[in-house]
This record gives sequence, C-alpha cells and structure tokens, in this order.
Amino acid sequence: MVPHKRIQVYEHSFLRIGDKDFDTIHFVALSKLNALHDYQYFDLKHNGIMFKQYVGVIQVEGLVIEILPKIDRYESEENKEKWQGVLIEMLSVTKKLKVQKVGQANVAKQSITLLDIYFEWFLSEVQLLIHQGLIKQYYKQSGNVKALKGKLEFAGHIQKNLAHKERFYTTHQVYEKDHLIHQVLGQALDIITNLSKGSYIHTKCKTLKLDFPQVKSINANETTFTKLTKSRKTAPYETALSIARLVILNYAPSISKGAEKMLALLFDMNKLWEEYILVRIKQISRGNNIQVYGQNSKAFWSNISIRPDIVLVSDKEQFIIDTKWKNIGSNKPSTHDLRQMYVYNEYWKSNKSLLLYPSNNDNFNGYICFVALEGSDNHHRCGLGKISIFKDCNKLLNDQIGSKILKWLTESMD
Repeated sequence: MVPHKRIQVYEHSFLRIGDKDFDTIHFVALSKLNALHDYQYFDLKHNGIMFKQYVGVIQVEGLVIEILPKIDRYESEENKEKWQGVLIEMLSVTKKLKVQKVGQANVAKQSITLLDIYFEWFLSEVQLLIHQGLIKQYYKQSGNVKALKGKLEFAGHIQKNLAHKERFYTTHQVYEKDHLIHQVLGQALDIITNLSKGSYIHTKCKTLKLDFPQVKSINANETTFTKLTKSRKTAPYETALSIARLVILNYAPSISKGAEKMLALLFDMNKLWEEYILVRIKQISRGNNIQVYGQNSKAFWSNISIRPDIVLVSDKEQFIIDTKWKNIGSNKPSTHDLRQMYVYNEYWKSNKSLLLYPSNNDNFNGYICFVALEGSDNHHRCGLGKISIFKDCNKLLNDQIGSKILKWLTESMD
C-alpha cells in the first residue's frame, strides 16, 4: 500500500495546478466540493485554487492537503510544522479535537496529519466503547416470522404469505446491537477504513472491525443524527457520535466522474480564534467575579440582531471584545470595525470595547474616546490590542493569553 502524499499550505495562499502533487483531478474535485458549500472555501482561478480563511484538512484521490493558519502575510515555509501545532492546539482547546498520543514508530514511518489525529481519536473512542460493553436497544422490525408476535400487518401478510400459511408478516420489537447508533458508528468506521488505505491507521481499522458487531449498512445524513435519542445509557457514545457526524457529513464519496472519495474537515479561522479567546478568558475569569458570555445578541433593526464576540460583565461595568484574525499592519483599525465597536458600546451600555488581533508581540496602549455628538455627554472608548499567541517565542501557544487580556480589562476599570 502506498501512503498518501501531503501538501501543506497557508490560508489565503495560492496552489497552482502542477505545483507539488496537486493535479487537475484534485482541482476538479475541490471545485465541486466548493460548489456544494456555496463557494465559501476557495476562490477558483483558471490554473489553481486561492484559499480563503478556512483551515483544516482535505483528502482526495491519494492526496492530503493541510490548510494552516498564519499571522504574517509572508510566513516562511519552514514554519509550517509550528503552525500545524497551533491549529491542533486551538482545535484541542476549543474541544473540536482530542489529541491522542501517536506511537514513535508510526511517526518515524510517515508524517502525521490532522486527519490522522481525528481518525485515531474516533478509533480510540470506539475501542473504549467495545471494552466497556456495547449497548443493546429496542427497535421495530417488519418481516416474516414463524410464530405470531407483535402486530400482524394484514396487507403485507396477504401479499407475501398466500402460499405460506405457516408464516406471519408482523411488525415486532427486536432487542439487539444492530441499532441506529451502531449503524452510524459502523458507517464512520467504513469511511475511515476506506480513506486510510496505505497508512498505519488502516490496520487499526481492520482490527477494530473484528470486535465491532455486524450491523446494517446505512447512508446517514443530517436528519439521521436528529433521530438519535440521548439517555443515560447512550451518554458514553456522545464523543464517538460527534466525530462520526463530522466525518460522515463532510464525506463526499463520488464528487466527480472519477468517483474519487473526499473528506474535508474545514474550520473558519475567524470563528476558531474567537472561540479560542473565549475559552482562555473563561478559564482565567473563574473566581474573579467576572461573567463571560460569547455571542450575546440583541435586536438591532427589524429582524436583524447584533452580537459582539465576547461580553464581560463585572460589578463595575460591561466590557466588549471583538476578535479579528488578521495582521493589522498599522495601528489603525478599519472604519467599519470602529463603527461596529461604537454600536456595541451603545447597545450594551459599555464604556470600553477592545478590538483584539493576534501578533508575535503584546501591544496595548489603552483606550481612545469616540468623539461625542454635539449635545451628547457619551464619551465611551475603544482600544486596540495586539496579543502574542506564542509562549516565549517558541512553538507553544501562550496558555496565559486570557490573563493578559483580563489585565488590560481590570487596569481599565481602576
């Protein structure tokens, strides 16, 4: 088996057909994937793909494309390992990923991709469920039986059993492991087995399948997951089902004529940065008598609402933070962003708001007043903060980033 080839690119970069291992067949598949998702992932050029703000991983036709975040527009190629680590850690902190330890032997054989980590996470969760004991469930089944049980279906009975008086066509309850939850997990396991050919994970899949019960093959969709009932018995399945949902709903088995199989796990980097900052601030705010809310909305006009990324509430005041995943070269935010912050201050009756940008160094110079309208005594303010995402200039993310932001906040309250 030949392992998958891998390409690592940065968000907002251009990948040309013929560069690295990116061929026309990959371009066609990605263009059709983009069309399925309202053209939000890429911009299509006549000779390649221009990536947008989405980061993550795509696998198609023997090729894995990892799209990595960056701060600097001219980020060095040598830093891709560092930025892969940033993405993995951000996904982990925001609970979108649980990093499993990967054996050194496997690391030595091939590069570990983001997709490998998701697959390992799923396999570990399923293995744990098997070890704990897979649950049985009741479900209704219609068919011929030799003894009358359940409800006799007259139309089906007459149609199928005119020549078989000894049989009954009924709808009856069955109690076994071949139920919807295991069918969903089985479908995800099949997809991962299919996509992992040529890698060490494929062997793990085959081994796990020997212990997994034989279940009916299904084609789950969004509606399928709404039918899954939650109970105390199914609680241990929640993580495995959430990964299965991610895999199944992002899998396109025949997106073009070549019937190549594709899986795309992509995340909007703007939203990921916002969620990461929210988690870090919540971690540090416990015990500080500060309430932290994400996406707190208010009615604005007609059916339109507005919602800042983060609202902090203390005994003294409310404080607004809006996160921006972009490199602000100058120290001047856009007029649009400032208008947005002015409105947030007005609607949340906040005296201070903060535009927060990622950076390699901390930089915060306090708050500047908006110019009050004639006859108004409202002089609420907005600050611009650049926050270092790394710890001591190394590859590790700064886990004290929430403490730094909270310090800017509490100092402003004095």
